[in-house]
Amino acid sequence: MTIQQAMGKADTLIEALQWIRQFRGKFTVIKLGGSLMENEIAMLHLLVDAIFMETVGMRPVIVHGGGNAISKAMSDAGIQPKFVQGRRYTDEAALEIVKKVLAHDICTTLVRQISEIGGAAKPLSLMTGTNVLYGKKLSLNDTAGHPIDLGCVGEVVHVDTSPILEACLNGLIPVIPSMAVTEDGRVLNVNADTAATAVARQLKAAKLVFVTDVNGVRTDPNNPDSMIESVTLQKANELLASGAICGGMIPKIQSCLETLANGVEKIHIINGQLRHSLLLEIFTTQGVGTEITSV
Repeated sequence: MTIQQAMGKADTLIEALQWIRQFRGKFTVIKLGGSLMENEIAMLHLLVDAIFMETVGMRPVIVHGGGNAISKAMSDAGIQPKFVQGRRYTDEAALEIVKKVLAHDICTTLVRQISEIGGAAKPLSLMTGTNVLYGKKLSLNDTAGHPIDLGCVGEVVHVDTSPILEACLNGLIPVIPSMAVTEDGRVLNVNADTAATAVARQLKAAKLVFVTDVNGVRTDPNNPDSMIESVTLQKANELLASGAICGGMIPKIQSCLETLANGVEKIHIINGQLRHSLLLEIFTTQGVGTEITSV
């Protein structure tokens, strides 16, 4: 390495210093999910980023889904996946698969991988007896106003933040699968985006980061160059009303706006396939995705 290269690395660390100091001791909720979780190399870099964040005094909290893995496991079991208004219909047979894939397979794998690359993590799930998500059955209506049966599908109404804080204070990265438990002990399948927003709201997180397989909010879903680097709450509402934001990005942005209104400072949408995208978004001035703020 030349002196010039070494000095360049030092400049990068100095640039990151202001952000490290600003977010030290504050929560950053990281939502992982989608097809990204099948990309082993991308996941490795993301977990390294989370370890770096914890090492410099931030408090990363991982909330994950696993839709593709669940669909595959259901197909392997001879169960045809069914979706209603974008949500997975979950009967008792499907729920057992959801529990195994999320709380056992994916959650324990993430914790193990974090340990293997030098960090430390703690699973907060049903399987470990430290569930932190509590919810109720989700109620939706069809276009005629009639109730829709989604089976064992729910929404988060309360987050027990004490185990999350305890894990962070002990230098551990909490890993939370997107399942909730009702007051009477029933297990519910929960959308991972809404689970992450609930965790971020109740932790009053400084940041909520949606790690996806697109580079951010686009005015044209098929054109990566149409990504918007920064969006205010007002601008996001205008984009929704105009139809510029469409498809699967609509519920994500709606969740973002609700979360901003409940105390979370900033929300980021980034492409996890970009190496070290978490660090680049949080610790550089320019960033690599879309930042959503209240003003």
